Amino acid sequence: MSEADTNDGGDDIATVNFKLTESFLEQIDDTWQGRGFNSRSEFIRYTLRDAVEFPTFDRDELVALLEAEEDIREGRTTSAEEARERFGTSDE
Repeated sequence: MSEADTNDGGDDIATVNFKLTESFLEQIDDTWQGRGFNSRSEFIRYTLRDAVEFPTFDRDELVALLEAEEDIREGRTTSAEEARERFGTSDE
């Protein structure tokens, strides 16, 4: 995973400070160690680079996904058969 440590753009390295809760930092530490990164910084650089290069969700999509997961946990779901009946479609 050392590719995250490389400075292939030739830019100067900058230090960035930000605040996290202790519990979130513990989750980050468990994650980077479990995925074989060499350090917390390497994992954070890799994750940020990935988010910038391959943005897969915008905020609205993420909120919708979280709401859908809550609906599933709360049992507020519809089966495929119920949806076909409701919307008048068939599975053919």
